[in-house]
Amino acid sequence: MAPDRPTLPPVQLHSDAELARDALATPLLSRAARLARWAGPETRVGAGGELVEEQLPAAADVLGLTADEDGEAYASEAWRLAVDTGLVEVEDGDDEGDGSGEGAGDDASGAVSVGENLALLTGGAPLDVLGIWLDALDVVFADATAPVLDDIADVIDEDGEIDFELLDWNPEEEAEFLEGVLGNLYLLTVGEGGPGDGPVPLPALAASMIVPDDMGEPTDDVLEQVSEAMMRLDDQFRLLEPIGLVEYQPVDEALMAEEGEDEPAAQLDEDGEVDDEDVSRYGMVRLTPLGLYGVRARMMEAGVDAPAVGELADKGADVLLDGLASYPETAARAETVGWLEGRDAVGAARELLGAARGADEGSPLRRLHCQQALSLVGVEAEPAVREVLDDPELGGLARVWLVERGAADVPVPPEAMIFWLAIDTIAAQLDARGELEELRELIEGLTGRHSGFFDAAWRVDHPATAEVLEAMGRLHPDKTAAKEARKAAFKARSRGGA
Repeated sequence: MAPDRPTLPPVQLHSDAELARDALATPLLSRAARLARWAGPETRVGAGGELVEEQLPAAADVLGLTADEDGEAYASEAWRLAVDTGLVEVEDGDDEGDGSGEGAGDDASGAVSVGENLALLTGGAPLDVLGIWLDALDVVFADATAPVLDDIADVIDEDGEIDFELLDWNPEEEAEFLEGVLGNLYLLTVGEGGPGDGPVPLPALAASMIVPDDMGEPTDDVLEQVSEAMMRLDDQFRLLEPIGLVEYQPVDEALMAEEGEDEPAAQLDEDGEVDDEDVSRYGMVRLTPLGLYGVRARMMEAGVDAPAVGELADKGADVLLDGLASYPETAARAETVGWLEGRDAVGAARELLGAARGADEGSPLRRLHCQQALSLVGVEAEPAVREVLDDPELGGLARVWLVERGAADVPVPPEAMIFWLAIDTIAAQLDARGELEELRELIEGLTGRHSGFFDAAWRVDHPATAEVLEAMGRLHPDKTAAKEARKAAFKARSRGGA
């Protein structure tokens, strides 16, 4: 019954200002900005724009990393990011030189100056900052999917170039794998029933890319693939954490010695699920709020429909109610609250009720979301609700709204309206695909309150009557009632000529 829906549920993002502050505070980008402010014409760089080795101690000192054994490596990494994101400009030197003969050595090339993006990063609007951060993320992502060269001499061809075939490395496959992992982590974060803001075990994330959904007990070969993927992801998440994409608890290095191998065995049980015993030692990862923003931006650039809460706030009620069909409950409420802000209660209620009408497949779910939206509107909307009391499609939910608010003079609904509302409510719940137990309780409650429910229900002039009755026959916990529902469904189909 439900219409086609986007693959991804909507994400609740922090404000642009909050995300920009997060971006500025990330270790890698903040270091890059500090080096960009430090750099000047006397800064010596190599042919590729990298800091020459003699400059690294001074760069590390600027960053307060002199005492860190990896301080110079961090400085070199931050400098490259500053160059690649336009915080620093490096002009290529020429054969003639600049004529000065000073401040340059045989190992240096090019003149250094402040890049235009430094001013945007330090004084621009939040979206300017986030745009630079996304560029930085691209740089780090490329690093994370680059091959690991343990001994570069082994992969240099006769022309002095790297022979990637010898590496058994496919850049497209590497990038696709990491994008897929981040996509799965995103879905786990925003989806109902996932860990939400909580961390995800690294074995589970690796298994989500490798273990087939229909596989029972994983084979040794599959477990080995998962273990290899875990170690690859361990390296990649260590690189992605300093740019603020993730918070990561790395794999416990002591596990290597315990396993007696180069990599830890994947902790999956016989059903292919993560074994909870000491699972945190095998790595835990979560997307940060900034990471959610970044992964969503990358997915949207790739053409993926990745909605965000708040996108419907300036749309009409028809777009809102149709859009909420794909929203989990929490996100739907947040989206509705945002839509109602700044709108007149009577006008908003009138628009919602108008958009809820219809006999198409999606109309029951629209009316359910209309009812839920009206529950957030104050009693001042009563005039608009009373306008639809005689409407055959809206009169039932209007009465419910008025009674719940203790309104006076609420007319008793005719029997036909009661049964029509019952069918419409169940149809909406079937489309919403909510908790099965809650749906069973709804069905049992409706049939319990109305004796002879099925004798009357099959006559209801609603496009979903037969389908609803068939579902009640499958779900009703009482066998006798379930049989009556199936008989009623047959009568409804016969009456409708199906």
